[in-house]
Amino acid sequence: MEKFKTHNSQAIPLNIANVDTDQIIPARFLKATDKKGFGDNVFRDWRFDKLGDPVSNFSLNNPLYSGSILIAGDNFGCGSSREHAAWALVGFGFKVIVSSFFADIFKGNALNNGLLPVQVSERFLDHLFESVESDANTQFEVNLETQTISIEGTDLSESFDIDPYKKTCMINGYDDIDYLLSKKEIIEAFELQKTY
Repeated sequence: MEKFKTHNSQAIPLNIANVDTDQIIPARFLKATDKKGFGDNVFRDWRFDKLGDPVSNFSLNNPLYSGSILIAGDNFGCGSSREHAAWALVGFGFKVIVSSFFADIFKGNALNNGLLPVQVSERFLDHLFESVESDANTQFEVNLETQTISIEGTDLSESFDIDPYKKTCMINGYDDIDYLLSKKEIIEAFELQKTY
């Protein structure tokens, strides 16, 4: 995984609550076991009509919006536990998802794939939507080290929680195996202390 410390970007708004994993990546695209290509089908049934043409009023198709931060409505990632949802979002280019609530399994899958789920208060989420919808060029800063998200050019900022272990992994670009390997010397020293 890539190291993640501070991320600055514009954002794409998805002001819809209760977005489930089947909406993020429809079940018919789950046949592959490789992560490659999943980004092409993220929000497939919302991004394209039945003829395969882009739906112009869907925010991910709106040329006004760009960036690698998705600002989503409450209860994002609910539904089935498919890890493919995180694969699809990362494959599309997102590095941060912001919501006022995430389903626990989705949150874990996101963190395991280098996608940072930032949970904020409903009030702050409203500020984020207002900012990006009034000016699509609004820049946001997500600082994992200080665990804050800010709207650049304003004094609006909020802290967010993250599991300390996952924070360490993301800052260092570790997956679970990388983390264990980083502790190799400590583990070996402990093994030498054992008496049988």
